[in-house]
Formats: sequence, C-alpha cells, structure tokens
Amino acid sequence: MKCLLLRSACLISFVFLTNCTREVRFPPFDKTNAYSKVREQVKFGSRVPNSEAHRKCRAWFKTVFESHGAKVVMQDFKPKAFDGQILDGMNIIASHNHNAKHRIILAAHWDSRPFSDQDPDSLNRKTPVLGADDGASGVGILLEISRIIHENPLKNLGIDIILFDCEDYGQDGGQMESWCLGSQYWASHLHIAGYKADYGILLDMVGAKDATFCKDYYSLQFAPKVVEKVWRIANEEHLSNFFIEKNGEPIIDDHIFVNKDAQIPMIDVINRPLTSKTGFPYHWHTQKDNMDAIDPATLDAVGRVLVKLIYLEEAGKI
Repeated sequence: MKCLLLRSACLISFVFLTNCTREVRFPPFDKTNAYSKVREQVKFGSRVPNSEAHRKCRAWFKTVFESHGAKVVMQDFKPKAFDGQILDGMNIIASHNHNAKHRIILAAHWDSRPFSDQDPDSLNRKTPVLGADDGASGVGILLEISRIIHENPLKNLGIDIILFDCEDYGQDGGQMESWCLGSQYWASHLHIAGYKADYGILLDMVGAKDATFCKDYYSLQFAPKVVEKVWRIANEEHLSNFFIEKNGEPIIDDHIFVNKDAQIPMIDVINRPLTSKTGFPYHWHTQKDNMDAIDPATLDAVGRVLVKLIYLEEAGKI
C-alpha cells in the first residue's frame, strides 16, 4: 500500500507462559519457512491481475492452504480498474476451525503493483513490481501461521486467513476507491452470508530490515483495543524496536473497507520508516522490492506476535 491521506482528509518445541493456574503453550514461529514462502511467491514473477504469474500463484495458494487442512473459498470478482481494464480478481479465504463462533481475520494482499511508478529510474516506471515486501511478506507470514495452526489445532477459536486481490492496482493521487478493490468487494460480498469476526489484523509491507510499525491512525479510530493487544504482546516479546510507540498518519489500505463496509474492527500493521520522505520503505513501488528487501528477523517479529495472540485468545487469557 500505497497512498497517504492528510489528516484533514482523513524443533518442535514450545514456550510456556504461566498465567494463574493454567499454562498457555505457544508453538514456535519458523522464520525460515516464512521466508521461503515469500521467495516462492516471487518466483512466479509479478502477481499482476490478468497475468500468468497471477493465475499460477493463486492455484498454488489453494494447494498450500488445503495441505494445511483449511477450508478454502476462492472468491472471484471482476472489478474495473482506474485505467479501464477489467481485472480477473480472486480473493482467497482459508478458514481454520471453521465452526468456531469466535473468529479472528488475519489478512494481507497477494497481488503486486503493475508499474514501478516510484522508481528513480524513469525507464523502469512501466515495469511491474515483484512485490517481495509489498504483498508477499505478509502472505508468507500467514502461510506459516496456517501451517502452525494445522499442526497445533484450535478448539475454541476460528482463524480466517484472507488474501485480498487487486489491492495495488490504484491510481497514485487518485480517489481512495481506486485502491483495495479486493477488500472492497469482500466487505460488500461476504464469503459466507452473515459472516462475523471478533476483529481482524491486516499485514502490509512487513518484511523489510529494521521495519517500524506505528499505530496506524484508522486502526486507532476503529479498533483501539486490538492495537493495544498487539502492541502489548510485542512489548512482552521485547519487540518494541519494531512495534513502536508512535501514532501514524491516515493511510489508504484494505482495513478501511473492512471497518467501514463489513463493520469488523481491523487494524493495519504496516512499515512506516521514520526517516522516509515518502512515508514508506525505500523500495516501495520500485524495482528494488525484491528478495533483497526481505529480512527474516522482521518476518519473525511479526509472526511471533501473531502466534502468541492466537494462542492467548484460544486460552481466553487476553
């Protein structure tokens, strides 16, 4: 993602935690697995809607999720992009423990931008972005979490992993609705009639070295309690160098439409470098958004926080 808004516009080991009389066990997050899942996506090439890489990658996602025992829904839609193209969109929903009443959404976008409009070399600006960080990093973490849940089943909590499509086919400087086409569609066409979730967490650009995750403006407006949970866990895990105590500026991302249209509180965990002129990582929407931009340590930080959150919620300890 993608665009800022002015405020005026608005192995198999376990770690144990003793809590009262019960112990909560946290399966380890494998950053090597997460990194390999980022790399596998990038190997397909730029996952731009209507491309062969896009079609092959979405089929691979279905296979991976099904191998983890998830119930998979492939939600196809045909949005019209800002440039007039009709896109072959596909949201992918992978549900674990799908009969559970209490549910959490973990989401990321899986498509990559069709042009490198922020690249310093003007000759590159019409070339699609590989999207190792901007898209694939969040998905890589969620694929690893899907595996963890499969091997450490949940009894009381359901997890719905949603990979939104056509998020990054927006017009730079254009209307907010030109972005996040997949989440807009899902929020108004829920994959299950009457679907409800307690809350959601969106991951976007969560793989770069020395990433800093501010408390997103809209997350604080729509879901402050979820922000508090995530940042508290990060602090307990000594990850406050990633999850920093700073409020961020408004930003267009998939969580806006989930909050606004689906009425499900969702936060956005997104890298906002403090020294960046654009407000985003140096490789944002450029040809440098490749595997060189990915640091397993950052994947690990985000993954560990989410795993701890899931199993604390499962045990009713948060």
